[in-house]
Amino acid sequence: MAHDSLYTAPPSGAGVETEREGGRFAALRRALGSWDAAVVAALVVAVLLASASVQNFATGRNAQFLLLDLVPLALLALPMTLIVITGEIDLSVASMVGLSSTLMGQMWLSSGLSLELICVLVVLLGGVLGAVNGVFITGFGLPSLAVTIGTLALYRGLSFVVLGDQAVADFPPSWTAAAVRNLPGASIPAAVVPVLLLAVVFGVVLHATPVGRALYAMGNNDQAATFAGVSVARTKFWLFVVSGAVCGLVGVFWTLRYASARGDNATGLELTVVTAVLLGGVSIFGGRGGLLGVVGGVLLLGVLRNALQLADVDANALTIVTGTLLIASVVLPNAVANLRARLHRRRQRAHLTAS
Repeated sequence: MAHDSLYTAPPSGAGVETEREGGRFAALRRALGSWDAAVVAALVVAVLLASASVQNFATGRNAQFLLLDLVPLALLALPMTLIVITGEIDLSVASMVGLSSTLMGQMWLSSGLSLELICVLVVLLGGVLGAVNGVFITGFGLPSLAVTIGTLALYRGLSFVVLGDQAVADFPPSWTAAAVRNLPGASIPAAVVPVLLLAVVFGVVLHATPVGRALYAMGNNDQAATFAGVSVARTKFWLFVVSGAVCGLVGVFWTLRYASARGDNATGLELTVVTAVLLGGVSIFGGRGGLLGVVGGVLLLGVLRNALQLADVDANALTIVTGTLLIASVVLPNAVANLRARLHRRRQRAHLTAS
């Protein structure tokens, strides 16, 4: 009898199924209550409101222009996401785009090289510009905020040194047309395809490889990541190189899309990129966030700006909207996290009191 009293029957099949269903429902509740879900919901609401109230928003032609506008933003947001997750930032991205554009224009004017080779060289030169940031940040231990503010001004100044006030606009029409060409039978620019492919690559690296886990570890604690065997300096250096190379790629696209290489190309774009990344749920302090939310943030920001432009809202108001979203994307996630922690502590105290 003593043995019988100590014996506990294993859970029945129905009990196991109930536990599994409870776990699935709990996971679903967490997903629906996440920041990513809130961004997607806001995106859906913004699209519905804009479609109903803004003339010409829900047209194929506007969808084409909206997606073309999002190509540079989405490309720059990919490496920026990884950089911010590590607790760093790169504010020089727009200036690197501008400098890459002017280098492309200057080489086309005077080098005699083929445009194919020039495009490859511009991407490589963008990687060199990013490497300069990486050397100062990881080699000399300087704060990325200070370094990239400095190179923001340096690279923008150099872009005007390369071409001055002139613009290069005599690129082959076949190339400029290809930059804005749609996929066959759709109002979707072909340029969206490489963006999606790169997004998949960055998403796999971040969420399904040891490199991604190392990035989150660095964002939470550099020293702990080092003790765990992560090469923090080398990893961050290559992140800035990748960021520069992507800026070179965006510089090529920007130049061909607008058929113009100018020193002021992409001016102010860095604010929009950072806003999209933080709006997508990436913590400015590092260690938290994901690429899916950033994609939602890019789309939401693009839809809002496009709808306001169609509504003839002043450019200064667009800057105010972007700045407001940037502040909200920093403040709201922390406020929500603090509220959840407070509610969790309150439930724990209530449980202890009841027991």
